Parts: sequence; structure tokens; C-alpha cells
Amino acid sequence: MAVHEKRGGLVIEAKLKFPLLCDLGEGSLWDEKEQVLYWVDIAQNKVFRYNPQNGSNLAYDVGENVGTVVLTINDKLLLALRSGFAWLSPNTGRVTHLVDPEADKPHTRFNDGKCDPKGRFWAGTLVEDSQKGDGALYCLDTDLTVTRKLTGVTCSNGLVWSRDKRYFYYIDTPTLQISCFEFDLETASLGARRVVAELPRDTGAPDGMTIDSEDGLWVALFGGGRVIRIDPLSGQVDYEVEVASPNVTSCAFGGPELDELYITTARVGLSDEHRRKYPLAGSLFSVKLPFQGVPAYRFAREL
Repeated sequence: MAVHEKRGGLVIEAKLKFPLLCDLGEGSLWDEKEQVLYWVDIAQNKVFRYNPQNGSNLAYDVGENVGTVVLTINDKLLLALRSGFAWLSPNTGRVTHLVDPEADKPHTRFNDGKCDPKGRFWAGTLVEDSQKGDGALYCLDTDLTVTRKLTGVTCSNGLVWSRDKRYFYYIDTPTLQISCFEFDLETASLGARRVVAELPRDTGAPDGMTIDSEDGLWVALFGGGRVIRIDPLSGQVDYEVEVASPNVTSCAFGGPELDELYITTARVGLSDEHRRKYPLAGSLFSVKLPFQGVPAYRFAREL
């Protein structure tokens, strides 16, 4: 395991976990009950279930672009699809559509999302044409109603909640910022916003995000070939994970001790030259860390 000093923090190299030529690997989520990792290939319409115990990677074809996946309290899979919210039965592979809050916007699709500590599903949209700021962040409540939480979004991406449940961290990728909002757990309302960090453009664009048990923010850098850990109080980078793929898209803590960081990557946007240089681009990677994650929240309704 290679570790070295860089920019005032530690750098460690991720290792290949599962080789796969994903166009747009994303949406990593650890199921602590089954000890498996769910992740997606947005462009190939696939939801994956990776089992590290036997090395298998089961694929579900959901028929359209899928931005992310979360678990429900009865072990179904809730999805954010191009056409809105839906759920997937792992036993049958059947997809049941729920609601599409942007049915009038064919130029947007859903992207990243997670459940909050109360079991509500938050997911946002990405604008695929030149209409910047025409996306939004939504919350699907347990009664299956949808509320728009943020507007003016161009590429809704990583989102997590602090351990004390008082703060919500969020990424709209083109801003290059990690934002922090005051969060009201009972009402799911967002309050005052501050910028935790703004990344230099040449380091890559902030994409997916997870959080550890010390409230450290782990941010995947699309075009940056790494995951960085940011202290949300100082905004400083204190740890980095290098990945053998330029386009790093999401990360999630997993393993029995929640100390293994799973990392998804993408081939989309890479030139033929870069695909030859990075033959593992699109694969799943992982690395053991001296940090622990926290269990993923589940959607608090049976489907």
C-alpha cells in the first residue's frame, strides 16, 4: 500500500476491486445488512450489486438512465431515474415508477441522491443542454410527495448530512464548491448557506461525496483522478486517494468495519489516447483507510 506526503496531507493509492468498462459508474451505496455494494452505470441503464465475499457483480437493467440507488427499510431499492423516482424489486428486477417532478423538462435527468436521517430520499437533476441552472434538488418524503428544495441547479451531485444532523453538505458541480446549509431535521428545511471549500479548476470537478464518523467530507474529483478528504471547518484537504482513472465519480464507505472506501469511475469523456493510458477507467476501486464511515440511511417506508 503506497502512502506518501503531498500538499500537507496524506495520499494513498486505491486498488482495483472489480474490472468493468462503465461509461459512467456512479451512485455507490453500502448495504451494511447484506455486506454488499450497490452502484450504477448511468449511461448503460444498469444497477449493480457487488458482493466482495465472492467477487460477483449482479446487474439489473432498469431500461433508462439511473442516477443513484438507495435502500428501503424492507430491502427494496429506490431509484432516481431519468424519468423521476421509482423502485426496484431485487428479487424480480421489476421497476415501478412513482413520480417525475420534471416531466416537462426532457433536457434534464436525475443524478446523485441519498436518504436523510429521517428516511426521506433527496435527489437532484442535471441539465444536459445549454440551459444552465434549470435543474433542482428534490426531496421524496415517505408519503411519496415531492418537494423542491433548491433551484438554479446545473449538475446536482454529492450530498451528505453531518453526524449531529444539523448541517447538510451539497455539491452543484459547475460551481466547484462544497456548500453547507443549516438543516432542520423535523421539517427538512434548509437554512443559511456557507461555502466550505471552492476547488481550483485544475484539480478536477467535485462529484459524488460521502462522510466519515469524524464529519470529514470525502469528495470524488471528476477529471482529477482522486478522492479528497476535506475538513468542513477549515476547508482544507488533509487526505487524498489516488485512482487509476481520471474521472472519479462517487465514493462510499463499506466493509465489515466501514473502513474501506469504494470508488466508482467513468470512461465517458476520455479520448482514445486516455482510454489506452487508463485501461481500468470505468472500474470499481477500493482502499482501506484509517477512518470509518457511517451506515447509509434507508428510505423509511416499505415499498
